Amino acid sequence: MTAAERGALETVIVTGLSGAGRSTAAKCLEDLGFFVVDNLPPALVETMVDLGSRSQGAVTKLAVVMDVRSRAFSSDLTEVVTELGQRDLRPRVLFLDAEDAVLIRRFESVRRAHPLQGDGRLADGIAAERRILEPIRDIADLVIDTSQRSVHGLRHAIEEAFSSDGLGGGELRATVVSFGFKYGLPADADLVIDVRFLPNPHWIPELREQTGEDAEVSDYVLSQDSVPEFLDRYLEILQIIGAGYRREGKHYLTLAVGCTGGKHRSVAISRELVRRLNQLGIRASVAHRDLGRE
Repeated sequence: MTAAERGALETVIVTGLSGAGRSTAAKCLEDLGFFVVDNLPPALVETMVDLGSRSQGAVTKLAVVMDVRSRAFSSDLTEVVTELGQRDLRPRVLFLDAEDAVLIRRFESVRRAHPLQGDGRLADGIAAERRILEPIRDIADLVIDTSQRSVHGLRHAIEEAFSSDGLGGGELRATVVSFGFKYGLPADADLVIDVRFLPNPHWIPELREQTGEDAEVSDYVLSQDSVPEFLDRYLEILQIIGAGYRREGKHYLTLAVGCTGGKHRSVAISRELVRRLNQLGIRASVAHRDLGRE
């Protein structure tokens, strides 16, 4: 049952690292019909939720965008989320992340100082912010790494997660991300699958220039003897994990599938996992982080 079906206010807390896309997320949620409040102190979140709940339908969806300008931010906010959960009003927490190097480039491009930089380096401010945000990141329902996402890509991810025809109250949504290990692990992955145990199409001349989206490569990868059993057993595990996530009130799962370069095996396996997850009734979508980088 959704918050709206219970007559409760649907609440989302948006937080994350400075420069990771909070403003874009706020605009997107506003377009989706959320009443957006920016930089509300954690101590006032409960009051805002109570006011929205008593608005007699004037406000049905509330998004609170928060950053670390409140120095007691992380402990205060985690406590607020816990207390609202005890009242069956727990907000969904969206956490926006990005790699340090990407954040540094973004700050330098707009010639802005980091809010926690002080007299130190930009990297020092980012490191301090990560430490403060760690507790709330740990309890986030959805972590989105914006390092490789355009503004349009971030908007799409938020629309997928929070649009009115998207997630239901007890439904699990999955994003399957293919990637290449040589480019690093996706920061927002809940689970990681390593498919480098499969033969690499890179070493087959007629397949080398194709990708896992091409039928010839996909057929080659999926026809390997170990693949059907691997997928069957992993999906059984995912169903167990998914049931546990739902019991704990977590509705989003990011599953990262990696091969060497993110071009062949991980792409084909990711596409097949999404197809099978959708057949099981789990709403799943695919994203290819490193496709095209080689």
